[in-house]
Amino acid sequence: MTNTTVDDRPVPLPPGTEAPEFQLPSTPDQMVSLAEFRGQPVILAFYPEDWSPVCSDQLALYQELLPEFKKFNAELVGISVDGIWSHLAFARDRNLHFPLLADFEPKGEVARTYQVYRATEGTSERALYVIDADGVVRWSYVSPVGINPGADGILRALESLVESGS
Repeated sequence: MTNTTVDDRPVPLPPGTEAPEFQLPSTPDQMVSLAEFRGQPVILAFYPEDWSPVCSDQLALYQELLPEFKKFNAELVGISVDGIWSHLAFARDRNLHFPLLADFEPKGEVARTYQVYRATEGTSERALYVIDADGVVRWSYVSPVGINPGADGILRALESLVESGS
């Protein structure tokens, strides 16, 4: 799947699109699927790689905001092409308490289905999705790779789900 771009930035799956189903490992013996979150909002945070300064700051911010996300009954999931062992060490080192999923083999398959794979670098974009309780994309955003997108867009998207009754 080839990404469409605007100003050299990829265009993620747009709102109203049914979120592609996936199942990825979160530990050596545990898989997590999108279907497990049906009935509640889910935030997918695609990020380029464990251990990079921007990714570390971004995911630390989301860890701090977990109580805010929980107010909306939303679950947060991080996804990168790094392997399970890297994720486990990174989460432990950064004190992260949400699943980091390994889009490792085949590399970037889920990122490709969400139109946020960076083939040249072999990583994903820094992309965010808010998916509603019915599995429909309600908000998506791709940030420049070197910039922490923060959480304002996520929180606005979750608020709009409440306002619309989704």
